[in-house]
Amino acid sequence: MIPQIRTGPLAALDVHVHIEVDEAGHTSLGGELLEASAAYFRSAHRAPTVDEIAQTYRDRSMAAVVFTVDHQAATGHSPIGNEFVAEAAARHPEILIPFASLDPARGRAAVAEAGRLVREYGVRGFKFHPSLQNFNPNDRAVYPLYEAITELGVPAVFHTGQTGIGAGLRGGGGIRLSPSNPMLLDEVAADFPDLTIVMAHPSFPWQDEALAVATHKDNVWIDLSGWAPKYFPPNLIRYANSLLQHKMLFGSDFPLITPDRWIADFAELDIKPEVRPQILKLNAGRLLGLPA
Repeated sequence: MIPQIRTGPLAALDVHVHIEVDEAGHTSLGGELLEASAAYFRSAHRAPTVDEIAQTYRDRSMAAVVFTVDHQAATGHSPIGNEFVAEAAARHPEILIPFASLDPARGRAAVAEAGRLVREYGVRGFKFHPSLQNFNPNDRAVYPLYEAITELGVPAVFHTGQTGIGAGLRGGGGIRLSPSNPMLLDEVAADFPDLTIVMAHPSFPWQDEALAVATHKDNVWIDLSGWAPKYFPPNLIRYANSLLQHKMLFGSDFPLITPDRWIADFAELDIKPEVRPQILKLNAGRLLGLPA
């Protein structure tokens, strides 16, 4: 089902919300990684249900893009089903916009699955987490999947920068940061100029690299999730106010960071009045093709 969402009545549109538990109580991360990420972000309610997420955003006159991450090949932990995410979001079509996650390690099966999820389940985009899924985004083995997503005409969101998943564990839980360097996406953006790429999060420690890629490649956007805005580096704020004001997106990373916390911090930033609504909802509306 295509979400019946218009940007005009919304206070904001959050493009980065995680579904962390399904109807059977299965969580998106295994025990050690789940506990470590909750401790890192100090999140009070680590795994709200889809209905709780929808109510959170309904109460605030917001809409949200929701997804999970399939990282089974790298971690051995079975994923929350994309079909569950899409069907659960369809119960709240005025609030929730479903994205899917496909593990690149699935190869041709992932390519076939992408089309089915868009055509049969109304999925509006795809989420990748190179560090958690343990793949380099510019690996040519993943290109058939990018080709399929490009043909489907939906965006692809990539985690960039450091991750709180595995933080503090022995060896970081085996999770490598290097696959989430945004410079790897520069190559993808050049090879797939018709693929809309969203680099998720302030890309510490590669923030300037992310800004360079987004400025140079017209098909690359940035979502501002995963960090409380009071910690945004000055250069990120400078570009949000100028060259990239039309490609910056509000994202919270809920349930790790609440939309209330993010919005309150954002209100204190030195952002031009005419830029605020672009970041909070108008840019996302254009990205997703939503009516005003």
